[in-house]
This record gives sequence, C-alpha cells and structure tokens, in this order.
Amino acid sequence: MKMHFISSGTEAAVTAAETLSELYGQAPLREAEVIVALGGDGLMLHVMHQNRGLPVYGMNRGTVGFLMNTYSEADLPERIAEAEETVTNPLAMTAGTTDGHEHCALAINEVSLLRAGPQAARLRISVNGRVRMEELVCDGALLSTPAGSTAYNYSANGPILPLGTDVLALTAIAAFRPRRWRGAILPNSATLRFDVLEPDKRPVMADADSRGVDSVLWVEIRSETSISHRLLFDPGHGLEERLMREQFV
Repeated sequence: MKMHFISSGTEAAVTAAETLSELYGQAPLREAEVIVALGGDGLMLHVMHQNRGLPVYGMNRGTVGFLMNTYSEADLPERIAEAEETVTNPLAMTAGTTDGHEHCALAINEVSLLRAGPQAARLRISVNGRVRMEELVCDGALLSTPAGSTAYNYSANGPILPLGTDVLALTAIAAFRPRRWRGAILPNSATLRFDVLEPDKRPVMADADSRGVDSVLWVEIRSETSISHRLLFDPGHGLEERLMREQFV
C-alpha cells in the first residue's frame, strides 16, 4: 500500500510522520493510494480541502481528534485495509460584500455568519428563494453538514445530524429575536440565503471552515454534491458511531 504521510507540524506529529515514513515508506502524493494525516481535526480539514478523491486516514497527534483514529505505529497497512469509509459532501458558499465583490469557498463542517461589531446582527433568511424569516436578531447563524454537526453547531446548541440523512442544520447563535430561536432542519437540496440588514451599522462577517470574508451583504449556501471527501475509520469507530455516542454522553 502506497501511503503519503502529512503532519500538522507539531513536534509529536512531525516525529510520528518521520517514524511511520521509515517503517512504511513515503510515497509521492501523486502516486499515493491513501493519505495518512497526523495531527488533529484542523489538519484533517486542511487535508480534505487540498486533496479530493484520495481517502484520508487520520491519527490523532493533536489536541482535538473527533475525525481522527487512535495513534499506533503497528500494522498500519492492515488497519487501513480494514477501515470503514465515510463519504461527505462540502457546502459551497458565495458571499457578496460591500465593495461589490463576490467570494466563493467550500466548507466541510459549516458556514457561519458572525456579527463583526458591538451590536447584534440583523439577518433575513430565505430558503429556495422564499423568505422564511424576515428578521433574525442574533450574534450569528450557521449552516452545518452532518459531519460538522458536532463541532461549532453543537456548541451553539444545534442538533447532531446522523450521516446519510441528507439534511443540514440551520442554527442560531445567541438569538435575541425571535427569542431563543434554535434553528431549523433543511434538506441538503436546499439553497439557503442570508441577507444582512443594516450592514453599515451592524457589520457581519462570513466564515467557511475558517476562511473568513468581512463586510458581507448577503451569503448563499448550498450542498456541493459533485464533490466527495473520503474518510477512513477503524472498524466500530466510524463517524456514524461517533455521532451516535456524542448524543449519549
């Protein structure tokens, strides 16, 4: 099995990459059959954004490892050969800004809108071209994939979404009006649009997996089903099982 090792750059991750490369060989990325990511979830998201098509097997050498397997140097080709594969689709974000430009980005976890000033944001929400909420006053709002539903979405009291349900979670962040509005579940075929009300007085930024855009006027988000990311997990510890366990902690 031809493996390409990528580390997050921390001492523990770099040491692990060097050790595993000596044990199993370091294949050039263009010849690799699998990418082995050594770090935390941040590295996994980076690798997934940069490499499409190749399966990615992560091992935790960081601080957060929900998307990672337990680190071990032994029997790595056998572990990868027996791994369970999870396929996820990213979100595609298009954001229009006050300077007249449009910015596009992909998000594997979520796209979020956040207030960028001292006052709460005022957002109008439309789904498939139809206004569903004339005004949401909040610190922000986000749209999450099932794979990202245990990340920022869960911290904002959004629901955990089982894989394979073809739905997305729309979650409010500190909603003020409507009071304590939690959000909605949308089909992944939906196109969601946020329009920023009073953008000069209440500036808003958009973020797609840590790719930020300032001074947005509007943001449209849809599921990009033409792009697939392949994650590998040890048997019995796949992403679906991890999502299930999170709900019973």
